[in-house]
Amino acid sequence: MAEAGELPEPDRLDGAPHPREAARLFGQAPAEAAFLEAFNAGRLHHAWMLAGPEGVGKATLAWRIARFLLATPDPAEAGGGLFGAPEPPASLEIDPDHPVARRLRAAGADPGLFVLRRGPNDKGDRLSADIRINEARRLKAFLALSPASESGRRVVIVDAADEMNPATANAVLKLLEEPPAGTILLLVAHQPSRLLPTIRSRCRVLRLAPLGPDDLAAALAQAGAEPGDEAPALTALAGGSVRAALGLLQNDGLAIYREILRIFEAAPRHDRQAALALAGSVSGAANAQRLDLVIWLIARFLARLARTGAGLAPTPEAAPGEAELLARLAPGPDAARRWAALQQSLSARADHARAVNLDPAALILDMVFRINETAAGEAA
Repeated sequence: MAEAGELPEPDRLDGAPHPREAARLFGQAPAEAAFLEAFNAGRLHHAWMLAGPEGVGKATLAWRIARFLLATPDPAEAGGGLFGAPEPPASLEIDPDHPVARRLRAAGADPGLFVLRRGPNDKGDRLSADIRINEARRLKAFLALSPASESGRRVVIVDAADEMNPATANAVLKLLEEPPAGTILLLVAHQPSRLLPTIRSRCRVLRLAPLGPDDLAAALAQAGAEPGDEAPALTALAGGSVRAALGLLQNDGLAIYREILRIFEAAPRHDRQAALALAGSVSGAANAQRLDLVIWLIARFLARLARTGAGLAPTPEAAPGEAELLARLAPGPDAARRWAALQQSLSARADHARAVNLDPAALILDMVFRINETAAGEAA
């Protein structure tokens, strides 16, 4: 059995700093400003939902807010003192030498902070697939203690709220309905629609948008990644997500996408040998991560086809010749609807196939066949 400390942190992306270690947050100034405005106006809600696509900085913002709340006194209790009331904070930054910042930097923890996230499975040898009720019980024990932060507050980060199982979701709902005094909950949500409506209704929402090219490049540099000449193609495929961009860089995703385009460059006469090679490359347990990436890239290809047909051709190109191929296969709105429907159908099929351990190569070949079949309908 693995020790708890030996398991990877579920909210850490391989090859990148943990969100608590990020020195800066890029591209999300409106969300930061909205939180700071509520804080300075004395309208600090007890629960905040940080919503947006994966990899755009939601967890980084949650940790920035947590540091700020644990280190910053309530403006209503700061008092005037000899020199009058202190100036309201103009940003979420706190001094790196502040005790809260030092504790989080050194130990990743603070007496006033609890992070609700996936823990070990029953065997203790890997992380569980969801956030289970035993983790929520640990949160309940934490909230039974007296606040121990410099500000007198307690902060709870739920990352990601989408991963809570029903029992945990109900436990968190009870906290939202009867919030403990001085406690702020920060729920990171990639897909808020998956959460209970009663949870969503009790949170103030901060929406985080996909990053633009400059902010994405800056965030990648902070993570230690240098896309170089591939930056435009990476920006095109990543959809403004640092997580997606890092995954593409680390797993040769741009080359795989070029392989997918090559399969369909003469569709509906697809390249059968290239399709067989792609399917063969995902076989076996050792290639599970590559399988996930190929499925994700096929979904991106279909989404870019749908956008092209809808008159919103994505730019820049993610590979040479992509724009011409997209325009040929998706000439108008009817084609856009068919490609969008196919994307949804194939994504659902892929989820089911992985759940029942369908042969990965067969799954990819079936997806290729379905795409080629739809392309044949466009050519008819």
